[in-house]
Amino acid sequence: MRKAETKAALPAPPAERAEPSQDLSHTWVVAAEIQVEPRVASIADFRGSFKTTAGQRVDALEVYCKGCRRPYDEVKGQDCAEKVDNRHLIGGDQSTRKKRKAPPPPKGAKIIPGEKVQRRGIGAYMAGVSRPR
Repeated sequence: MRKAETKAALPAPPAERAEPSQDLSHTWVVAAEIQVEPRVASIADFRGSFKTTAGQRVDALEVYCKGCRRPYDEVKGQDCAEKVDNRHLIGGDQSTRKKRKAPPPPKGAKIIPGEKVQRRGIGAYMAGVSRPR
């Protein structure tokens, strides 16, 4: 009897897991217009939501992607830009974009620098609006 035959075969090392592909599909939402009674309007205004009746007709004002905020007919069949690269929502590439200009002070105004404001830590809490120095 051979020892090699009696030993159980070692299991093969696990195959490397392929990274799951990122879902780049759009999340479609509809801006809708629904006619409601005054009572339901009051509830919707207070809570920010309301229930409709079954079978109620809803007029779609606009269909767009919740992520990239682009209309359905413009990006149908394309990947969602928000999931690929979010720069379009922040005004483009920050390194190449021009900086915003500060408005000029009114005529006759003099800018006087104030003291340094502590915005972090316990010092900021202790010197906050609710606890003046």
